[in-house]
Amino acid sequence: MDLLEELCTTPGVPGREHRIRTLIEGHAKRLFDSIVTDTMGTLICTRKPRPAPARGKKRTTAKPPRIMLAAHMDQIGFLVSHVDDKGFIRLNPVGGFDTRNLFARLVTICPDVRDPKKDLPGVLNPGGKPVHIADQADKTKVPEIHEFFVDTGLPGEEVKKKVKIGDMVVLSARYSHVGNAIVSQCLDNRVACWLAVEAIGNLKHHEAEIIVAFTVQEEVGLRGARTSAYAIKPDIGIALDTTLCVDTPGVPGEMAITNQGKGVAITCMDSTSIADYDLLETFETIARKRRIPYQRSIMMRGGTDAGTIQASGAGVRTMTLSIPTRYIHTVTETVHKDDLEAAVKLLTAYLTEARA
Repeated sequence: MDLLEELCTTPGVPGREHRIRTLIEGHAKRLFDSIVTDTMGTLICTRKPRPAPARGKKRTTAKPPRIMLAAHMDQIGFLVSHVDDKGFIRLNPVGGFDTRNLFARLVTICPDVRDPKKDLPGVLNPGGKPVHIADQADKTKVPEIHEFFVDTGLPGEEVKKKVKIGDMVVLSARYSHVGNAIVSQCLDNRVACWLAVEAIGNLKHHEAEIIVAFTVQEEVGLRGARTSAYAIKPDIGIALDTTLCVDTPGVPGEMAITNQGKGVAITCMDSTSIADYDLLETFETIARKRRIPYQRSIMMRGGTDAGTIQASGAGVRTMTLSIPTRYIHTVTETVHKDDLEAAVKLLTAYLTEARA
């Protein structure tokens, strides 16, 4: 869990994935045969087949399948769009926010994508009257994203010297263990980056060529997966991501999508892709055989890197393996430890058994 905490507390919004890429690369070096960063910034890590000793059996000469795992590195966040004379900072979102979750938040401004020593703390709030002097209309209004600003507590001249348009800003929140769950910002999708590293680290022997793409700019249009899939040309694509787990009060049961603690989610369909049927059946068969908890899911709004991988080149057999997550796109995203364990076991088993 130390790696997951490190991943969740390292900033990297779309187009500014530099720090998180460096962190992942440091952990990936011992697991892969080659690591390259493509033009978009996606980290492409290749692990050649490691077949088990033949022990008298004739080794197959069939070409090993090329399996692409895609886990996006980027998190939702902001870029600075304006600094006024008083030093108040206006923001442009990169990724989707529910503004009801943005009141009275601490943020971190990152003027240098590589150097955390230059980071500045700030407070995020919407413009308007405080509750003591607000009328009823003010109290019930949900602000638009452009109404929010960041207060650094510094004079305007100093802020303008340190902060420029285009600088990365991320929400700042703790990583915590709560009961049987982990709670943190940007578990979407650092938990999938963790899953990929854990599963590859568990592998002893496998016949497939495995390429893990830690992709960029997923939150703004699945961009990194599109370009990397064209370069990798996989036979099979597996997107690793979070999925909605709305099994909480106020939501009808039929809208739950997944239920926390019931196992890893095998995603049948989302708004960008429909899972390859045989691939879905393969994962389900492995889960049943090994008694790994799993659940099928369909999410009609939102998509994953599978959407662009599936439609790359002449087409790729694709599906998404998802971690059920409560309160997605907030600073209290929540995943169950049993679901994490199930995800690691199922992905490891699939990669071990994959054949030509």
